[in-house]
Amino acid sequence: MNPAEAYILKQDEPYRSILLQLQTIIEAVVPEAELLYKWKIPFYYANGMPLCFLNKSKDYVDFAFWHRDQLQEYNTLFVTTNRKTVTSLRYKNVDDINDEVIVYVLKRQLEINTNPFKLIRKPKPNSL
Repeated sequence: MNPAEAYILKQDEPYRSILLQLQTIIEAVVPEAELLYKWKIPFYYANGMPLCFLNKSKDYVDFAFWHRDQLQEYNTLFVTTNRKTVTSLRYKNVDDINDEVIVYVLKRQLEINTNPFKLIRKPKPNSL
């Protein structure tokens, strides 16, 4: 079992069920996505670039992603408070998950196909 899967399975309910449901949706929509363990949380990569990540925090689970400025639908559901680059959908119960919204976000992330880390990294100064 990889560390990302262990992270998901070690969570208490209802967070484990939320994470498992999100994992199932992600892997159904993007079967080629690779589940990795980065910065101590599960990250999905597709085409060699970060697609989204899952994070259990306090009393909710975040399904987090980038490029919110290029997402035209479901903006009222996005959590953006105190965030510059990451956006999320926040879940406290598995019944709150709307598959249609997750599918939209994943498909748009694949269409955008831009590495978010390259957008937020500051360029290195030229050394002479």
